[in-house]
Amino acid sequence: MLDRTIALLVCVAALNVLAATARNTMPLDGEWTFARGDQPTAWQHISLPHTWNAGDGTTPHYYRGPATYRCRFDAPPARPGERTFIRFEGVSQDATVWLNDKPLGRHCGAFTAFCFEITHLLRNRGNVLCVDVTNAPDSLIMPLEGDFTVFGGIYRPVTLLVLPRTCFTPLDFASTGVYISQTQVTAQHARLDLKAKVDAPRDRESDPLLRTIVIDPQGNTVAVNEQATATRNGQWLEFNQPIDINTPMLWDGLDRPQPYRFVCQLMQDGHAVDTLTTTLGLRYFAVDPHRGFFLNGRHYPLRGVNRHQDRQGMGWAITRHEHEEDMALIQDVGANCIRLAHYPHAEYFYHLCDSVGMMVWAEIPYIGRGTRAAAFDANALQQLTELIRQNYNHESIFCWSLFNELGGPARPHELVELLNDLAHREDPTRLTVAAANNDGRPENDMTDIMAYNTYPGWYWAEPDAMRWAIDWKYSPERDRAIGISEYGAGASIHQHDQHVTKAPKTDGPFHPEEWQAIVHEANYREIAQRPYVWGSFVWNMFDFASGGRHEGDTQGMNDKGLVTYDRKTCKDAFYFYKANWTRQPMVYITSRRHTPRTEAVTDIKVYSNCRQVNVVVNGEPIQVQNRGLGIFEAHGVKLKHGDNQIVAFGITDEHATPVADQCVWTLNEQ
Repeated sequence: MLDRTIALLVCVAALNVLAATARNTMPLDGEWTFARGDQPTAWQHISLPHTWNAGDGTTPHYYRGPATYRCRFDAPPARPGERTFIRFEGVSQDATVWLNDKPLGRHCGAFTAFCFEITHLLRNRGNVLCVDVTNAPDSLIMPLEGDFTVFGGIYRPVTLLVLPRTCFTPLDFASTGVYISQTQVTAQHARLDLKAKVDAPRDRESDPLLRTIVIDPQGNTVAVNEQATATRNGQWLEFNQPIDINTPMLWDGLDRPQPYRFVCQLMQDGHAVDTLTTTLGLRYFAVDPHRGFFLNGRHYPLRGVNRHQDRQGMGWAITRHEHEEDMALIQDVGANCIRLAHYPHAEYFYHLCDSVGMMVWAEIPYIGRGTRAAAFDANALQQLTELIRQNYNHESIFCWSLFNELGGPARPHELVELLNDLAHREDPTRLTVAAANNDGRPENDMTDIMAYNTYPGWYWAEPDAMRWAIDWKYSPERDRAIGISEYGAGASIHQHDQHVTKAPKTDGPFHPEEWQAIVHEANYREIAQRPYVWGSFVWNMFDFASGGRHEGDTQGMNDKGLVTYDRKTCKDAFYFYKANWTRQPMVYITSRRHTPRTEAVTDIKVYSNCRQVNVVVNGEPIQVQNRGLGIFEAHGVKLKHGDNQIVAFGITDEHATPVADQCVWTLNEQ
């Protein structure tokens, strides 16, 4: 009888899921007007997302100051008693919002969302929304410094939400109001603890009950929980609901990124008054100080990239298309993890990471230094709380990063201690981490795991000095897990040198593509030989704007990317990692863009993940040496005057069709 009751409950719950209406949301991305503070009468018609630095963000004196946005809109359709909220996903960096000449509030921080209720101020027609915003430097708002352009504007979506009077609150630091903790997960059993914060008026005779329906990756309903008891915590009701799942289907990184669906319903008088659905992959992970990173009990070395979010001609005001293109390139290179530097990234990108199986390092913009002001500390704690609550239900995130390259006075460790405690209170299930470039600082010993930014072969020493950079930090006697959070070198696809043997002037105008590849080959060889390096992150996946830089062949650009700023060209080093990180057979001839040439004798280097590579020059086979790590070389190759056809064949086995790459080098002898 009990089994039949449970089965009936599951069937009824599934039908309720199908019948539940989606939440009513409306994007405010259409007709906006905008004026910069230095041009207050020059109003422009724009649409969102928008930044005022799309054109000048790579110049040393790009505009950092105030601006105003205005939008006229009619109230969205709503039933009697429903409530309307407005949610900004990202405004850089200090925003004050007004509706119909009444203040809604202020938000300080360029990278996290904020939300206001507007029900009481909303008119049926002709509402006027005004956003005063500035990206001017502010000693009380993170970041105070950083090697990247701080683009100003409303550069992420703005959305109206129409919700029932009793609803999962969107006002808890602009989160969903639902948090699912993976308290204990194994291949045999998953214990989850779901917390829901509900905005429920006090004048009702009875409080709602919370029903949660869990649907596995194959579409089967595997759990239905109902809870009527909640505690009043300030302005909200708070439900705490345990969920148990036997033999869970694990989210397993790139190999099997399969999520569960959690359908949360607030039930009153026998029907759902609010329904919120979230997905979450179930997984467990650990970092061993001497054996590295483990995912679901298996060794899973994290080998990945850093990412900045800006684009050529767009700055930070990018759309889903650009996020998807970035992810496709990161997948193509074969990375299994991403450090989202140096700030919270777009919500959609975290969802992409979940869906493809990327492990994610998420961080706040505490960069370089802080101040001694209590208001700065409060802003740091606010931004960390927002990062965690807004992104709590992303299985891809395994750590919260608290700082990057702190220097200056000794005081930062006091704030880092507060941040570390806050992260563990907010989320006991994930690790804390940080990225340092200074030894001997007390904050370097505070987080659960640690990583270092180091650039052997670029800013110091030779490329193979990465061995000393790692071994200096690692000690078998210490239970301290070590990662490499940044390493790399600059490169222009238009600059070449076949004889380069040392780093060029790093702040100079010449950054040959060949040297970047040499640095990555040597750096990664040392990393790969050390299993205790729990993670390594190439700096950077893409070239990115840094208005104050004047080096390489492009003003205002950090050119350490594996891919150009416009995402149109993958540099040679990209294919070195593809040869090491991917399984699909590939072969790539390096220095392909070094043409025309003036030297008749040259070396040829090929990257491939095949067991054998054959090279043919002008129809003649050339002897090739395998240097390991996917590097194949031919030395002393003679070119003819004019065009030379270079072909490389990658052979996986004797029965498979070879993969091939080719290019043409033109020799113009002096």
